[in-house]
Amino acid sequence: MQVTIDKNSGYCFGVEFAIKMAEDEMEQSEKLYCLGDIVHNDMEVKRLAEKGLVVIDRDQLSELSDCKVLIRAHGEPPETYKTAIENNIELIDASCPVVLKLQHRVKTAFDKMERENGQIVIYGKKGHAEVIGLTGQTLEKAIVVMEDADLEKIDFNKPVTLFSQTTKSTKGFYELSQKIEERIKAAKGELTEVDFNANDSICRQVSNREPQLQRFAQENDVILFVSGKKSSNGKALYQVCLSENPRSYFIENETEMDPDWFQPTDKVGICGATSTPMWLMEQVKSHLESMEENALLA
Repeated sequence: MQVTIDKNSGYCFGVEFAIKMAEDEMEQSEKLYCLGDIVHNDMEVKRLAEKGLVVIDRDQLSELSDCKVLIRAHGEPPETYKTAIENNIELIDASCPVVLKLQHRVKTAFDKMERENGQIVIYGKKGHAEVIGLTGQTLEKAIVVMEDADLEKIDFNKPVTLFSQTTKSTKGFYELSQKIEERIKAAKGELTEVDFNANDSICRQVSNREPQLQRFAQENDVILFVSGKKSSNGKALYQVCLSENPRSYFIENETEMDPDWFQPTDKVGICGATSTPMWLMEQVKSHLESMEENALLA
């Protein structure tokens, strides 16, 4: 059996940077708080918890003082920084530079839309950490859209500026953009530059993974897609694999593998989400190789 780990899988730059910052800080501090799971992968969260990383929510943040709190790659709304100043909390800011740049763009566009009686629309998952940070730039006035039913929240007679959560599907963004254009034309009879401004703000390091994974799924007989069940990026990328290769399996770790999935002559590809650590994919590979070895000895 030939087993290969996809070289393009694993942490994106932002997540890798945040975890490195957390580990560096924990070498000097006994305890470091983190606002939300640093990454949507339970095994990595557990590994870092053993090193002293304590996950808290926003309610708990307001009760803390005189301590250090890590802001993860997803970024945070202005309110978090305000709370930190009031409570003498030192923030270790690991916000992804791509997300910070997008927050600034959303804030600038929101100020413009306020003057023009327009709306900010964000293609993303309501309640997602990054989306909370983005809507925070708009005094919570941004309209979050994920599916067709959400379009009803938009007033198509007013100007619309559209952005996307950085980890969403490029295809989904352009489909949504097209639908908004059509609804504005239907409402106004025309579409001018003032009416609609679509900003593709998807991170290219994330969006490029789709074509890379399509090729990887085609090149292998079996795909083991390793991801935390909470990762929306993981769910989306797994579907990319499954559409190319029906023998694709979503697993959280090596214990979920089934020997019946494999034939001795199979080429097996192991890949994962932007929140999947490389050590976990390597662990899956080692376990598969030992399963094969035991089957040969049996």
